[in-house]
Amino acid sequence: MRKPSFDLYSALNQRIIDSLVAGLAFYLAYQAVFEGNVPNPSALQMWTLLPAVTLAYVLGNAALGTHRMIWRYVGLPDAVALARNSALIPAALLALHTSVPLRLSILRIPVGVIVVQYLLFLTGALGARIARRLLYEGITARTLNGRNAAPVLLIGAGRAGVIVANQLRSRIDVRPVAFLDDDPRKRNKRIAGLRALGPVSRLGEVIPQYRVQQVILCVAQPPQAMLRRIWATCELFGVTVKLVPTLEQVLHGRIGSASFRNVEMKDLLGRPLMAESAGEKELTENYAGKCILVTGAGGSIGSELALQLSDLRPSRLLLLDKDENGLNDIYLQLQKRGFRQSVPLVADLRFPERLRDVFETFHPEVVFHAAAHKHVHLMEINPCEAILNNVTGTRTLVEQSVAFGVAWYIQVSTDKAVNPTCVMGASKRVGEMIVQSQNDRHATRFCCVRFGNVLGSRGSVVPIFQQQILEGGPVTVTHPEAQRFLMTISEAVCLLIHAGTLAHTKDIFVLDMGEPVLIQKLARDLIELSGLRPDKDVRIEITQMKPGEKITEVLTDAVSERLRPTGLDRIQAISAKPFDSTEFAHKLRALEKAAKLGDTEEVYQSLAELNIGFGRKDTRMPWPVTVRQPAPPSPVSISLSPSLDA
Repeated sequence: MRKPSFDLYSALNQRIIDSLVAGLAFYLAYQAVFEGNVPNPSALQMWTLLPAVTLAYVLGNAALGTHRMIWRYVGLPDAVALARNSALIPAALLALHTSVPLRLSILRIPVGVIVVQYLLFLTGALGARIARRLLYEGITARTLNGRNAAPVLLIGAGRAGVIVANQLRSRIDVRPVAFLDDDPRKRNKRIAGLRALGPVSRLGEVIPQYRVQQVILCVAQPPQAMLRRIWATCELFGVTVKLVPTLEQVLHGRIGSASFRNVEMKDLLGRPLMAESAGEKELTENYAGKCILVTGAGGSIGSELALQLSDLRPSRLLLLDKDENGLNDIYLQLQKRGFRQSVPLVADLRFPERLRDVFETFHPEVVFHAAAHKHVHLMEINPCEAILNNVTGTRTLVEQSVAFGVAWYIQVSTDKAVNPTCVMGASKRVGEMIVQSQNDRHATRFCCVRFGNVLGSRGSVVPIFQQQILEGGPVTVTHPEAQRFLMTISEAVCLLIHAGTLAHTKDIFVLDMGEPVLIQKLARDLIELSGLRPDKDVRIEITQMKPGEKITEVLTDAVSERLRPTGLDRIQAISAKPFDSTEFAHKLRALEKAAKLGDTEEVYQSLAELNIGFGRKDTRMPWPVTVRQPAPPSPVSISLSPSLDA
């Protein structure tokens, strides 16, 4: 049985408090007007009318709904409503004073008493409500928060900032400490109980001073430059940045009014995103109820692919990767999200027996091939491994997809596949040709998707620059004119999922990624956005191009490929020149044989003969040695598979 408890601020007790305040205000008004010497006739009037006036205040406020206010949330609108409602009784007393005859002088309360009594009651009633709010936000919050609450810095001391500051005071996990605002009139002023410390440029100074753990940007649609500067500075200190929701997000129910979202890579891209996720109705209709296989599921692309596909209600999601740690991470993420139809598969694409077992057991209807070795300089040192992994693995997967009647096969490619100068890019171009060489009579619909560098993936340029800045430099750039296309992981994955619905005739799809970004400029921007000066606080060092790297990348070969529109904005298809599939198959066998034997020179020669723009270079390897290895052992039923993170 629930134990009864006494609530000082229950509705009944609130009426009692207001009645006591009204009675005390009436008494003190006489004392104030007559300076403590109340004449006998006035004293008789005071004691006679005190119960009636007190009761009138209580009944009047009850009739006008004053007691429906929640005292712990009282604000300026509530104070205005209280002042308006409480004026009813003084107005009635003034009417009596002017209308009753002299013989009823006991009802003619002096005007001074009426005015003073109203002001005293209003002060007392508001004081009681403010005390309740202070008790709720101050003592309670401090008691619950104590020293464990995370210090939060608010940027933007406008209306949104005040609302956020007031909301955060009642939370037990965070504690607002101050504002930053570029308005010089607000500097050193107290706003919503917090001090405005100065402009946003002081962020790098304030974070360590106040031990800030989180920054909340209370500015609607902040300028891109401001967002980048704040994000870069907070990254240096390991502080999270959150944005207040826009009114549109709140009204459409996409986010709560007291919720915040993290600042992400997409906020820093500097161009409109194609899409944030793949939840459109038409995509759900295409993928719902299907068994989908994702290779390289533990990598940046593969894991995001698994997360977005899980929202499209597939019957089963097969997660295949060689990296058991990455595979376990994405599997646990899906479990935490409540998606129980995922199956983690540790496997190596190069072993057909293991792959055939997967297809025989689960019969996938859709295959997303996101597994590959991606690091250019590492593959230059290990060219045979690049071919075995990226070429043999792709061929084996394509063959099993055809044999088991997969409906759609979508393959990840890269801009480095266009006129490749590196083994990794060449291996990806050969992978595209494996897809394009498939017989049109197959039931499987094939396509490839090319895109540039991915922001935020492991080993990508932005995290490397950030770490170098954090360590004090230098920030290393391989060439002063080097430039790259940039996109977010969510964009790349959304493109992949859309491409699956467009796949018909072994197309290669590309995304309109805007203009390429100069890497040296990106480095300078990141240094400046971190509150530092390029070449003064942090030096930019031009090193040298790594083996296989290009100065610039392109998404299409201007000679042999042309772009044509698709049914979706910002996605275009490539019309490529046909090639002799029989001759290609012969050269492909020679390439794979050389890789299995560990014959580096023969691998280079085979790639050069494929007519993909890959030119032979004597300085390709860091050492002029041909490494020959014995043929690999017979395949086993369970092994490892590569994962893509590009």
